[in-house]
Amino acid sequence: MSFGQAVALGIIQGLTEFLPISSSAHLFVVPTLLGWPYAGVAFDVALHWGTLIALLVAFWRDWWRLLRDLFGPDPATQAAARRTWLQLAVASVPAAIAGLLFRDVIETQLRWLPLQAVTLSVFGFLLWWVDRVAPTRSEHTPGWGAALLVGCAQAIALVPGVSRSGITITAGRASGLSRVAAARFSFLLATPITFGAGLLELKHFRDAASTHLLLAGMVTSAVVGILAIRGLLYWLGRAGFGAFFAYRVAFAVLVLIGAART
Repeated sequence: MSFGQAVALGIIQGLTEFLPISSSAHLFVVPTLLGWPYAGVAFDVALHWGTLIALLVAFWRDWWRLLRDLFGPDPATQAAARRTWLQLAVASVPAAIAGLLFRDVIETQLRWLPLQAVTLSVFGFLLWWVDRVAPTRSEHTPGWGAALLVGCAQAIALVPGVSRSGITITAGRASGLSRVAAARFSFLLATPITFGAGLLELKHFRDAASTHLLLAGMVTSAVVGILAIRGLLYWLGRAGFGAFFAYRVAFAVLVLIGAART
């Protein structure tokens, strides 16, 4: 893998991990169609640590406020912070269990290009349609029902082409959260699962042959990821998901064309 390919994959990871267009599909499909060599597990881990850095930088104020309020003097503020911490912990469980149980199946049997084209299109449509028909009942934090629904949706996102941010935002909108509130809870929920997955894969860094390529991918993923998070939150305050649905369908068509030629 060249330095340019490492940077390109970092850009792809940073954009597609947070925009609702599926990072797993892009990181598999783009190198496959371009004939790039597999970068290795260590590089995949580096990209996801870049994602974690982006989440922490973008939402450090939220995490600091949750931590401060948890030990603050006001009982009502403490209770609200405690509920949010518990919601994030409980909502992380489904994806953690699914990842441990089905990781090998996902990696070996669900990377079929036509399947990824289908999941890109179907879940892109659901994102757009649910956003159009679901009423907005909360502009702020989710209730327990919404948190659990988003957590279960995050487990489904392990299937390539679904998009973690896409399906969790869909679940949040179906629960009555506003677009921005659904995206914000989705990104907060992504932090513990990304951190946990990164810890489990740290051992693969010992197999890394080119540290500068790992750093290039990680830094690029982090910087682009921060921009993607802020850009998406700004966009969702003013517009919906039609553009993302259209892009997913167009990318699915490209995937099918590429699959037919390989």
